[in-house]
Parts: sequence; C-alpha cells; structure tokens
Amino acid sequence: MRLALVIPNYNHRQAITVTLERLAPLNLPCYLVNDGSDDETCYLLTQLAKQYDWVTLIHHPFNRGKGAAVTTGLRAAYADGYSHALQVDADGQHDLDDIPAMIAKATAHPQALISGLPQYDESVPKGRLYGRYITHFWVWVETLSLDIKDSMCGFRVYPLAETEALFLSQSLGERMDFDIEILVKLYWQGVKVIHLPTKVIYPEDGSSHFQGVKDNLRITAMHTKLFFGMLKRLPNLLRRRSDQQQNKHWSRIGERGSYWGIKFLATSYKIGGHWLCRAIMYPVICYFFLTGKTARAASLAFLQQVQKVDPKHPQLQGEIDWRYSLKHFIAFGNAALDRIDAWCDRIQLSQVDFPQRELLASQLQRGQGAVLLVSHLGNLELCRAISIHQHKVKVNVMVLTENAENFNRVLKQLNPNSALNLIQVTELGPSTSMLLQQKIEQGELVVIAGDRTSSNSEGRVIYAPFMGKEAPFPQGPFILAGLLDCPVYLMFCIKEQGRYQVHLEHFADSLKGPRAGRMQRLEQAVKHYSTRLEYYARREPLQWFNFFDFWRKDEELQREASTKSSPLTPNRTDK
Repeated sequence: MRLALVIPNYNHRQAITVTLERLAPLNLPCYLVNDGSDDETCYLLTQLAKQYDWVTLIHHPFNRGKGAAVTTGLRAAYADGYSHALQVDADGQHDLDDIPAMIAKATAHPQALISGLPQYDESVPKGRLYGRYITHFWVWVETLSLDIKDSMCGFRVYPLAETEALFLSQSLGERMDFDIEILVKLYWQGVKVIHLPTKVIYPEDGSSHFQGVKDNLRITAMHTKLFFGMLKRLPNLLRRRSDQQQNKHWSRIGERGSYWGIKFLATSYKIGGHWLCRAIMYPVICYFFLTGKTARAASLAFLQQVQKVDPKHPQLQGEIDWRYSLKHFIAFGNAALDRIDAWCDRIQLSQVDFPQRELLASQLQRGQGAVLLVSHLGNLELCRAISIHQHKVKVNVMVLTENAENFNRVLKQLNPNSALNLIQVTELGPSTSMLLQQKIEQGELVVIAGDRTSSNSEGRVIYAPFMGKEAPFPQGPFILAGLLDCPVYLMFCIKEQGRYQVHLEHFADSLKGPRAGRMQRLEQAVKHYSTRLEYYARREPLQWFNFFDFWRKDEELQREASTKSSPLTPNRTDK
C-alpha cells in the first residue's frame, strides 16, 4: 500500500500550521489543495510548502468547493502512483492520533473505504448534530443498508483505483455534498465501508464554510438524485444484501436496526405506550420482511418442516407461503413489544400463568441458585415471572453475541433498576464458570439458551433430532451447567390463548459427573433438551424466533464461506 495525505484548504490559517506540524512525524507525502483562498492564506500555504518538502501544494485559481479540492488531491495522488489517500480536514477537527489506526485498518482491508465514525464532545453545534441524523436516514434508504453509519465525516482513507473509476464514470458534487455522495456511490460500486470511531471537536476559534441555506438545498437536491439512483439499482442492492447475509453464521449477522431507530421506538413507547409503539412497528416489520430474504427463507423452511412432521397442525393449514412468513415476522414484532412491557414491569405476575412455580420456590428459598436452560422460543424476558411471592430474584441472562446489542442497550435505559442482568460473553464454556459460580452461590439464577451454536463452535456441537432432521446444538451450555454443579431446569415461556404460559421442568439435579462417559452424558442431555424444545415449538411454531437455517451444519457453512472468500470476489464480506 502506497499512502498519501490529501488536505483541502480554503482560508484556514489558524489550524493548518499546527496540522502539518503534527503530520510531519508520519513521513507521508501530502497533497495540500488551496481552494482559491485569499492572498494571506495563499502566502502562508506557499511558505509551509517550502518548509516541508513532503508537501505538494496545488492551487485552484478560484474557490470551487471542498469536494472539488478533495477530488483534485485524490486524482493527483492516483496519477503519481499512490494506491490510497488519507483525507484530513485543515480546520483541526480531526483527532490525528487516530491516523495509525486508520492506516492499520486500511492495510488489513485494502479494497475498502475506511471512514471515521465521529464521537462528539459538548463543542458540537446542536443544529449540525441533529441535521446529521436526517442525512443518516436518507443514506440508509439510498443504500438499502445500515452499513454506512456516518457519511459526513471528512476523515477517511480512499482506495484510489476504485475512486478513480468512479470519477471517470460519474459526476459528483463539488461542495459540501461531496463527502456524502462519493460514499454512497462508492458503496453502489461495491466498495465496502468500514468505520473507525474517532473523536471530533469544534474548536472555539475555528471557522466553518458550511452555508446554511445554499448547502442544505444542495444536499437536499443530491439526496433526491441519489434516491432515484437507488431505485434504478434496486435489484443489485437487494441481491448484494442477500449475498452478504447468506453465508454468515447467525451470530455474525449484524443487528437489523440502528440504535437511534430502536431508541425512537422506545421513546414512542414511553409517550404513547404499547399501542402507539405497535402502530409504528408494523411498517417497520413489513420493511424488514421485504428486505430480509435470508430471514424469510428460514421462516418458510421452519414452518414447512413443522407442517411436514405435523400435517394436521391447526395453525399451519394449506400451503405455507409468504403470508405465513409475514405472520411469523409480526409475531416476532409483537414479542419484542412484550419484551419491553416485561422489562418495564408492565406485565404483572397475575397476567402470567406459572403452574410449576413451587418447583423452583423451595430451591431459591434455601438460598441456592440454579441454571435455567431456555431457548429463543417465545418470550425470554418473561422469566422475570419467576419472582417467588413478590421476592426479587436476581436473574443473570447469558447473551452469546452482540447481534442484539442496540435493543438490549435501550432496554437497560428504559428500566435501569431491572432485576434482569444481561451478561455479554463471546462463548459459553469453562472460562465463564468463574464469573457465574459466585452468582449461583448467592442464590441467583443463571439463564442460558441452549438452541444456538456460536461462530466459534465448529467441531463442538452435538447433533440431535429436531423436527425430523438432525440439528446442531452447542455443547457449551451443557458443559457450563455441569461445571456450576447445581440443579438445572428447563423453562419455556410461550403465549397461548392470549396469555403467557411459563412451563418449568426439572432437567437434572446436576450435570456434573466423572470424566469417563462425559460425552455420552452430554449427548443424552442435548437429546433431552431437543425433544422438549421440539414439543413446545410444535405447540406454537409462530413463536420460533430463530430466523436462520437451524439445521445447517457448521462445517458446511465454513466450507461454503471459504470457497467464496477469494480476494477477487466482488462485494465480499470480511465478517
């Protein structure tokens, strides 16, 4: 990788000297573009170019705009044989200490565009901050993805071959619309965008050349053109989304929904309650249904398999088509709202049927904890209903991946005093037992889902019958339950006839045992679990919320992904 710096400058005299001083230790060539500055700035830039022999000064005879200046710098660097260019603004807003991290990320992903993801302090003007979210929304629409988290940060590393190809085929705005437009069009072209968090400040003595009315009108016109450009590319963009999702392990599929989108739904819930949130949610669910090809296919495959093993199932009559899948998605949305209700204590114990409550009560009253093996069937948050005689029981839920990080983060904000503790772990295994042993000894409950393998579980799964086919189940939850050496229960919470029913079953006094016969005990435990999971999933198949190919063997996924990871393959994913 041959890297050069590109700095656009229009009358920035205060910060440019300090900026170049701080860049000097990097020993990188720099293209400093004077975009028609006044005479005083021109003189300063000329002196600085003489002082630093690594600076090449390029003059525009009149002010053309920031986008034109960046374009001039990028094309000059490409013409001189550089493969990448790091754009840095001249006004001192960017944290130059992050440049080594930007370079390292570009080195690891040479065909991607590396963009700063601004982390603002109190110096940011509120009007500019709120305006960015409007642009974020339109960029998500124009790309049909959430891959571009921020399109307005001018701190980024461009792959110059891909950028030059864009310049030769497309016209781009030359002013404040440039940063947004080039990012969207490079994404359309197949360039992956990777973000790196970076601190951005607004210096007290700094100046901005953003022209409120003119630039906002210019950006509005640009978004209008990009929207219609997206419509022309709609099939390719949808195909790209499908290709990105198809060969990922479920735990590596990113959460569909930004933090602010989920935050908006939560705010609606606070203001208007369950019903306002539901009214807003249905269009969102329809959008995810239309754009979620992989999840739709998984939904249909599961429902069809249930019908195959139970042809007379009362909920699955006739051909299983898109209408059943849409009902499946809507059931998931309704369950998400119920999760919020449960988290905020708006679902009372009287609204939940828990006939086996006493099975767990004596265990907890002795001050001894237990493990609850659960699943992604029904509503996990209703495990709050295990509070015995209104006594607050601490419940620790193992969250295996970060693919629901935004949703869980908003839940924490809705009720920070919740007795439900989400513990993020990368993988369930012996290393986690020390974290949980103390909680068991303190009489707390540890909740572990046993129905999802992790992205690191190849070779560490046990296959058991499920709905007439062999499905992979993780060893980790069952090994961990054995290491904790405490009673283990199965719990399923599903909605039947309008009310939630908590089904609790004794699973084992302990899964601990001698090393001899260990694998046999694991296989027996997994088979027992899969049998009970199938029983309850057949009762309420539309409450099955594993929207991925549940029967797909991990080794098949790994093999197919490796055959599609050639560096010459366009639109590849590194996740």
